[in-house]
Amino acid sequence: MYATGIQAKSQKEKYESPNPRRTHTIMSADDVAAGKKSRWYELEITGPIRNLSPQLWELRHLTSLYLNDNNLVELPAEVEQLTNLVYLDVSHNRLQYLPAEIGEMVLLRELLLSHNHLRELPFELGKLFQLQTLGLKGNPLIVPLLDLLSEPSGTQKLLMYLLDNLTCEYAFL
Repeated sequence: MYATGIQAKSQKEKYESPNPRRTHTIMSADDVAAGKKSRWYELEITGPIRNLSPQLWELRHLTSLYLNDNNLVELPAEVEQLTNLVYLDVSHNRLQYLPAEIGEMVLLRELLLSHNHLRELPFELGKLFQLQTLGLKGNPLIVPLLDLLSEPSGTQKLLMYLLDNLTCEYAFL
């Protein structure tokens, strides 16, 4: 696992939309000398990454994870273990599907999936009630999903469609 940048945030509860020009800091020598402990809330992993280390899922304190601009072909179901994640960027990869477990990440407010190979989305995505931004541009999505996204308030309509179909799916079990 290769991390290009890490930034600590002072308040976990405070959420600010990540800036594309984010700055990355590591503790100063003075902080280390003073015995301060670091706790990183943001992690960026970039490069020609195809697989993610299982240790990544142990970083449950993360609130933002940037996995964009890699060569990931799958997002493991273990991503649901990052229960504090508010921002997830997996855009510009080679993802063909998303795990249903992504629907358990109920704190997510921004999910960027643009420029992958996604044709469908798991119905469980409809359970993300706090989701404000869903980036799907540049994916070969099936027509019903594309039609919903093109409407005003498309993201919310898409999420309702997914939730409604999830409910129907469980009704037959």
